[in-house]
Amino acid sequence: MVKAGIFAAERYLLDSLNRIAKNQSAYSVLYVNVSKLKPKNRHPEFVKVLARLFDDLVGAADGTLIVLSNSDFVILGKNITSEIVNKAVKKLRKGLASDPLLFAHDGEDFTKVYVFPDDFIELYQHIESLIADNVPVDLSSYKYPVEAAQMDGVIEHLNNINVTELVKRQSVIHFEGTNNFKTLFQEFFIAVKDLSSQFDKNIDLVANKWLFLYLTQILDKKTMSAFDFADVKNWPEFFALNLNLSTIQTKEFVDFSSDFLKMGRKIIAEVQMMDVFNSLNVYFEARETLQKNGNKILIDAASPEMLKMLNIARLKPDMIKIFWNPMMEFEENNGEFKQIIDNFGADKVILAKVTNDKALRWGIGYGIRSFQGPYIDNLEVALIQSKCPNGKVCTTVDCLKRKRLIAGFFRDGCEYKENLEKLLG
Repeated sequence: MVKAGIFAAERYLLDSLNRIAKNQSAYSVLYVNVSKLKPKNRHPEFVKVLARLFDDLVGAADGTLIVLSNSDFVILGKNITSEIVNKAVKKLRKGLASDPLLFAHDGEDFTKVYVFPDDFIELYQHIESLIADNVPVDLSSYKYPVEAAQMDGVIEHLNNINVTELVKRQSVIHFEGTNNFKTLFQEFFIAVKDLSSQFDKNIDLVANKWLFLYLTQILDKKTMSAFDFADVKNWPEFFALNLNLSTIQTKEFVDFSSDFLKMGRKIIAEVQMMDVFNSLNVYFEARETLQKNGNKILIDAASPEMLKMLNIARLKPDMIKIFWNPMMEFEENNGEFKQIIDNFGADKVILAKVTNDKALRWGIGYGIRSFQGPYIDNLEVALIQSKCPNGKVCTTVDCLKRKRLIAGFFRDGCEYKENLEKLLG
């Protein structure tokens, strides 16, 4: 017998539907049938990629995305239009050309929009049937989206956390030729996973994108303050911070710039593509503020599809960062994308989240020479260990963890911390 409490995502959706029952006409639901795709396209990593293609819709609909137990996901929101849905499905077709579901009946079997109140009961009964049919689920990884009423408590708890021990760094390595590479810059950041570990394990800080945006604005200031307590002697000339555009205009950033950004140090502000789209005027002001002081601006989290849709020449960032994902294997030898890279300047493009040599070769095929990600981290640590007196004593995993930290007890476990700070080149 299946326990009644294990269908957390489904029950959360039913609870949400119950709460809007008296005002159904203001809402609608997009249901995405991931469970009907071929097995290889239902891998958890693919589900994350698929969900990201609907980010525009989540924002436009002021919506909430809920991943169900069978990998289907729903977006509950307002004003969900067929145009936005069709754009997302069109992107999927390019990456999953071998999956017949996306082409059958123009993809109608893949997505369905439930318009309330007409379709309210149909959706409600469908979710109930998923529970009744004993859909398999792993509740251990499910979290409930943080709600507005909880934010004061979340922020109060954040103010009590020593974020210095949560700040990590990761190098961007530039390949200049066979066995010839150097550290281009280092990025300093707080991983969402590490931040979430400081809160109730059942709260998802990211699910509500607008509340998470508000939280990151506060986190920006906490991150900058953490550098005062960092145990680092050899800072890179250029270091990158993930920042909201609005942060660059704050007093905290100005103070940080005048205090920490000295001795020849320069910052690369990494800003999210969606932040740029939502605040173009703020972006141009921030870019001017940074560049006039010799700093740089980098547009983060781009994709080949995004770059095809925008005029990167108008935005004039100093750099762009493209996130690798397995679906990009289908973008090999894409002439249009190659032209975009060439026009912008391949030397200003970074391929991030590089997990294997396949991703590395993909980037090199488009003229990209700067890379970041786990595969690059392992290369960097291997070189560090080869020159460290304790290189054969410490494990690669421990060495990597210590290198990424800027302070804390675990980092102090290294007897040769100066090696952790060495930059390639």
